[in-house]
Amino acid sequence: MVLFGPAGTPGGFFEKGYKKSLQLPDYLDEIGLDLFEYQCGNGVTVGEATARKLGEAFRAKGKILSVHAPYFISLSSVEEEKRLNSIGYILKTARAADWMGAERIVVHSGSCAKISREEALALAKDTLARAVDALKAEGLEHIVVCPETMGKINQLGTLDEVMELCLVHDSFLPTVDFGHLNARTRGQIVGKEDYRAILDCIENRLGNDRMRRMQVHFSKIEYTSGGEKKHLTFEDTVFGPDFEPLADLLAQKDSHAHIICESDNTQDIDALAMKNMYLAAKETV
Repeated sequence: MVLFGPAGTPGGFFEKGYKKSLQLPDYLDEIGLDLFEYQCGNGVTVGEATARKLGEAFRAKGKILSVHAPYFISLSSVEEEKRLNSIGYILKTARAADWMGAERIVVHSGSCAKISREEALALAKDTLARAVDALKAEGLEHIVVCPETMGKINQLGTLDEVMELCLVHDSFLPTVDFGHLNARTRGQIVGKEDYRAILDCIENRLGNDRMRRMQVHFSKIEYTSGGEKKHLTFEDTVFGPDFEPLADLLAQKDSHAHIICESDNTQDIDALAMKNMYLAAKETV
């Protein structure tokens, strides 16, 4: 069964009268969502005591947590210090995830800067391999690293590049951000066969099990010639991608993906819309 939830605290949480983060699982339970991705994009600032309380609250409601690592991670930097710092940020995110009882952390790869994509990919793979060793040294090897596809063309993070990053360790799962992929290809995800090609690529490179258990980010995203510009809501009718064709394929493939919605402040509403599309598709399989 595919599970759905929001990235970060959505507007609907406050509109319903909720105020404290410990109430997030109650809100998810009320509206019928399954997941929550805790955001550490600007740095891991949550303390151990708070993280453990959050984890307990989510477990009490049967909700699953993941954690997004800092955006400023740069696996492919030509500066050794920045790559070492990035390993530290991954470790810090994994510690927070462990306190919360979260199993997955989502990791950005960084830009290609002034080097070739091949050179950037080689550096990123080396950084991730060293991150695996660091996680093992701290007893955090059970935390699953999930490299993410990226939305800007100058960023490392095409589908093929993320497949290569996931081959660094057999525990890694891809975070496939379909909005990012659509943005960086300037709108090339338009129907079921485009989604099928993406899922087939993941299965062929990583195997059926990792494809079925992948982490997913989904939203409609405005893009320019350089790729991603701005996250939108499902109300947008200009930019894609649309979720329904993917819902059909996930139902057919007996997926167990975790789908996190990153819509602009409507990530709860749009996550629920995706869940309903998926459940409708399941009824026809």
